[in-house]
Amino acid sequence: MLAGCAETLVADGWHVVLPSRRPTPVGDGNGERRAAVWVKADWFDPVALARDAGAALGGPADLLVAWVHREMRAAVLRAVAPLLSPGAPVVEVHGSASANPVGGCPEPVLADHPTQQVVLGFVRHAGRTRWLNHQEIADGVLDGVRRALAGRSPSVHQVGEFRPVHR
Repeated sequence: MLAGCAETLVADGWHVVLPSRRPTPVGDGNGERRAAVWVKADWFDPVALARDAGAALGGPADLLVAWVHREMRAAVLRAVAPLLSPGAPVVEVHGSASANPVGGCPEPVLADHPTQQVVLGFVRHAGRTRWLNHQEIADGVLDGVRRALAGRSPSVHQVGEFRPVHR
């Protein structure tokens, strides 16, 4: 789901490590496959995930973009925290079920890292709703990444609308 974001980071010259359940080839936006390394991820084994991601990184990470299910979010982020450069920005991506208009977003997990939070919602059109498509997700997350890299104050970014209320 974040392949578009990874492709843009690769095209911008970043070394990208992609912990994911299944491999996703990443291009540079010009049809070429470039420096993205896939790491098999098991969110229920955060220690192994951090070990494997650290081996693929080969050094401290200057940015973390994380979209982890709510149940494993804190454990995974805490496990990978030692892989980050001091003060490296974090972009946490949340599905609409993780946030709501009244309760807001969960607190960022890594207090020592400035965190942009991106909440993915729905698009409403002609009386119907649909999930965001891959491009809308990538654009929304990249906006959060750009804000993080520019050193902007931590904030929450809503992409689309909050989940529809069923009556």
